[in-house]
Amino acid sequence: MIPSQMLKGILEGCILKVISSKETYGYEISQQLQKYGFSDISEGTVYPLLLRLEKNNLITAEYRESALGPKRKYFSITPTGKKNWRHSERIGKSSIML
Repeated sequence: MIPSQMLKGILEGCILKVISSKETYGYEISQQLQKYGFSDISEGTVYPLLLRLEKNNLITAEYRESALGPKRKYFSITPTGKKNWRHSERIGKSSIML
């Protein structure tokens, strides 16, 4: 079992990766995480992480109209978030090589 703080760090990196490829909203991020193999991660886990990433200026959020219902909160990565994601990606790759 992965300790919860380590899992949060891994998830934050994965969320930044998802958002770095395109602006997206919470449910879509959850779906992408499931494709990465995080099948047991609920939206109740993802949304607090998104708020923390936003608070730390790694992502920004903007409400937009949706053709399918209420407004959606779209997230995009900031330059600081890209730098953080690239750094965590390098650390992950070097850890795998050990």
